[in-house]
Amino acid sequence: MFNVVVYAIPVFSVLVLVELAYGIATHRNNYRLNDALASFSQGLLSQVVAVCTPLAQLGFYVLVYRRAALLHAEAFWNGAAGLVLATVMFDFCDYWLHRTSHRTALFWAAHVVHHQSQEFNFSTALRQESTYVLLGWPFYLPMALLGVTPEAFVVAGTVVLFYQFWIHTEHVGRLGWLDRVFSTPSNHRVHHAVNDGYVDRNYGAMLIVWDRIFGTFAQEREPCVYGTRAPLESWDPLWAVFVGYWTVACDAWRTASWRDKLRIWFMPPGWRPADLALRDPLPAFDIRAVRRYDPPAGRVQGIVAALQFGVVALATCAYLWQSDDWSTAHAAVLAVPIAAALWGVGALLQRRIGIAGALYVDAAALAFAWAALR
Repeated sequence: MFNVVVYAIPVFSVLVLVELAYGIATHRNNYRLNDALASFSQGLLSQVVAVCTPLAQLGFYVLVYRRAALLHAEAFWNGAAGLVLATVMFDFCDYWLHRTSHRTALFWAAHVVHHQSQEFNFSTALRQESTYVLLGWPFYLPMALLGVTPEAFVVAGTVVLFYQFWIHTEHVGRLGWLDRVFSTPSNHRVHHAVNDGYVDRNYGAMLIVWDRIFGTFAQEREPCVYGTRAPLESWDPLWAVFVGYWTVACDAWRTASWRDKLRIWFMPPGWRPADLALRDPLPAFDIRAVRRYDPPAGRVQGIVAALQFGVVALATCAYLWQSDDWSTAHAAVLAVPIAAALWGVGALLQRRIGIAGALYVDAAALAFAWAALR
């Protein structure tokens, strides 16, 4: 099933280059090498994690479908009309997962990865979450109960996922009636913004009608400021994945209230126990104080990081292509050098290590992979 992703990667890469060229030609370029590589790294990492978590990806769905489906109409669901309906159903389920992910700290910790970029372009679309599906799979089980076949479920999920790529751009303005029905670039820019009127709005992945029905829609009216209100300020892909969990876990550890140690995980993001808010208050968010994280890395370091990432991307494509032939345990072992090499890219861009250090990380990762494959 991961072969589809391998075929899609060159297509996405070409579209990124087209958007980059258009931005440069129109003097509206919004790409930065460090930010783009950080987003690409999250995309690769999320696919590697997906290989290692087959139960959450599809296994639980298949189990419920086989044992508890209330309706059985395989021919319908695998036909054109069934696939269209399944896609709408998937989008509806995704709306509620997405909404929950912005309203609950535990789910936000998984989802925040996608919002960490302070840019909004096609590379941001590829900044996918690695742990999101580990929490989100129950939201799609109603489809299994209604008899949507696993094949139709996979097709619907792929359609909804790929649809979202094109809406991550600043180069497409308002689109008239399309903005009232579909998730469009204008609607999705609002979703990624930290402006007061935009936070927790426009959750729809493909259809914006869910937001209009359930009162979470906001129209784009003022320039968007992107990112998160608690900025990541790092190019480390592993830290980006776990920082949300770490932040909540630290507050859960520090609060004296046993009730709040549990409750904090299910409260809205940013909520803090009363004793911590009193003892260690955090400053209120001020959009005027937002600064773009862009530490200088140097031209040579940038070139080496880009080349290093290119090699890791090719290795990841090979990993995905072969993954169906491996056990989950073998895939997990081989995921380690990919994650390490991606860490090296971020560390080089952040100047935590030098070029020699980055090459050392790559050599160690290659040695580990070679030993695992023998």
